[in-house]
Amino acid sequence: MNTTIETIIIGGGQGGLAVSYFLGAAGREHIVLEKAAQPGNAWRNDRWDSFTLVTPNWSFRLPGAEYTGDQPGGYMPRVEIVRRFEAYVQDHRLPVEFGVTVESVEANGAGYRVRTSQGELHARNVVVATGLFQRPKIPAYAAQIPASILQVHSGKYRNPAALPPGAVLVAGAGQSGCQIAEELYQSGREVYLSTGKAGRTPRHYRGKDIYEWVDLTGFINRTSTQLPSPQMRFASNPQITGKDGGHTLNLHQFARDGVHLLGRLVNSQDGSLILAPDLMQNLAASDALEKRLVEMIDQYILKMGLDLPEEALPDLKDGYNSPIIERLALAEAGISTVIWAIGYDFDFDLVRLPVFDEAGFPITQGGVTRFPGLYFAGLPWLPGQKTGLLLGVGEQARSVAADIMRL
Repeated sequence: MNTTIETIIIGGGQGGLAVSYFLGAAGREHIVLEKAAQPGNAWRNDRWDSFTLVTPNWSFRLPGAEYTGDQPGGYMPRVEIVRRFEAYVQDHRLPVEFGVTVESVEANGAGYRVRTSQGELHARNVVVATGLFQRPKIPAYAAQIPASILQVHSGKYRNPAALPPGAVLVAGAGQSGCQIAEELYQSGREVYLSTGKAGRTPRHYRGKDIYEWVDLTGFINRTSTQLPSPQMRFASNPQITGKDGGHTLNLHQFARDGVHLLGRLVNSQDGSLILAPDLMQNLAASDALEKRLVEMIDQYILKMGLDLPEEALPDLKDGYNSPIIERLALAEAGISTVIWAIGYDFDFDLVRLPVFDEAGFPITQGGVTRFPGLYFAGLPWLPGQKTGLLLGVGEQARSVAADIMRL
């Protein structure tokens, strides 16, 4: 490995590989440093067996490898996602060095010093493309849960058969939590689901997938300045799934099917979990997002004069009949497993430069920082929400690569 390189890209996920694609096509010297041993690490090792994309296949838009198959409205399974990432690196001969951990990035004259597990490198440009999912969230009070209870983060859950017999408590009712809860109860497990403020979106509405609607209406292009608060950048992903051809996830249907809905977990004491009495508010928040999206789509259809049939979505209320439980004795409920599906924390501490806001998120203009030659790629809100998705990662990567080539 050369010790002086024009551009170093840190992270071999979708953002880093997309920037590499554009730099490679222009013949610009660069290298991608990836700490994992193989391409598609997050999809390969941090997703459960039955995982599928929640975005339709047509939205798989890695530059130079855009989906062109015969199922644009389908939802790609995990094994296919991994295969495509492997092929992407190989087909485009992307210069990825696997098994290299980056420890720090520091200013060094007109460029940057990059310390790695394989030694020190120097570069004129550095692109940080490490994503938002560095540290699995598990609350401190989890240590008080009896050792007899298996605890696993959603990223390490694989399938129902891999869990010990007994009921399962899923903490978190965002996208991952609801998908896992559905798989578990459909497999015959008794399931307790701790809810939060995550909203529900319909899978399809008035003849189109919801992601086509949020793309057409521009909803997915919102910038952080259009959000009610900066903290909303890190809100839970909405409840939806691509499994079995894709369908809406609805907490009221879960309740109808026998899932025990709970409020937000707040503590653990003496073999019991302590819960906030906020289940009804959480259900209302879930219902409200679907209502807002449907109203937005209806207004767009009217404005554009589209000739589409009207549709009334199911108006389920079953969850509102659930009891409010503020203390749940794990042994009495027969719970043998707790799955933490409350997301991840991001960590950009390896960048030793003042380029972050109060939340620790990078301050950029489309991924370009105030330090010449330092960039971020593959994250949402750079500047729009879709830059963190396969749907929009290529656009932002092209912009970053173009800025590098102007220097």
